[in-house]
Amino acid sequence: MSERTDSGPQRTPESAESAGAPVSAAPARVAEFPKLRKKSVKLSYATQLPEGATDLGHTFARWLGRRFFAFPYRVRAHNLERIPATGGIVVVANHSSFVDGPLIFGVIKMPRRMVFLIKNEMFKGLVGAYLRSAGQLGVKRGEPDRATLIAAQKVLKAGGTLGVFPEGTRGDGDMASAQQGAAWLARTSGALIVPMAVRGARRPEGSRRRFLPVVDILVGEPFEASTAKGRQGLAEATEQVRDRLAALVAELDTRRSNGEAR
Repeated sequence: MSERTDSGPQRTPESAESAGAPVSAAPARVAEFPKLRKKSVKLSYATQLPEGATDLGHTFARWLGRRFFAFPYRVRAHNLERIPATGGIVVVANHSSFVDGPLIFGVIKMPRRMVFLIKNEMFKGLVGAYLRSAGQLGVKRGEPDRATLIAAQKVLKAGGTLGVFPEGTRGDGDMASAQQGAAWLARTSGALIVPMAVRGARRPEGSRRRFLPVVDILVGEPFEASTAKGRQGLAEATEQVRDRLAALVAELDTRRSNGEAR
């Protein structure tokens, strides 16, 4: 698996929010984006995966997340029971290490199938073939990506699971900012948002190589995105995502420092 990224288009008219997808580096900025009406992406395997995915490819990716990527760590997942058993969900997580995505992929239990938004540059050669087989979606960063947004919407409306890193790229993982794609997808599909905080995978700068460091994944309470209309409503929903996830990351940091994340 690879670095995940949240992206989406850049502004939507108030009267057509469900047809456009805004996104920007700063939650307050919104720009116009064309309506999404074209239905060109089919779903497969219980309608949870985009076209091109295979059962073998997705199962192999799950194995990589649970075994291969998790092997150098002691992964502890907390409150997995908070993940709804049915219905579309947008999993939003902080992002500080390239293994965050694979580890989250590995802890999501069947029958849910995980679909992540991944930067489009990764979809080349054998890696690209593997990602498509696993049911992952490539997204163009910084520009509207019509086909990917349609595919993501259809996964959610069919009751599937979409993974998004609202920060848009790797960093400190403290959720100082959030892009608008996750909030837009939740609002236009009616999906619940499930926050997940991940800590421990990133090696502190200047530290030596670690032996089996503990990685904690904490699942927060699902919530509905703000349904206020228009650009202001989307900005409020985006800040809601950032605030909920930042609070969950802070909670996990406190629990880890106190030795309580068990």
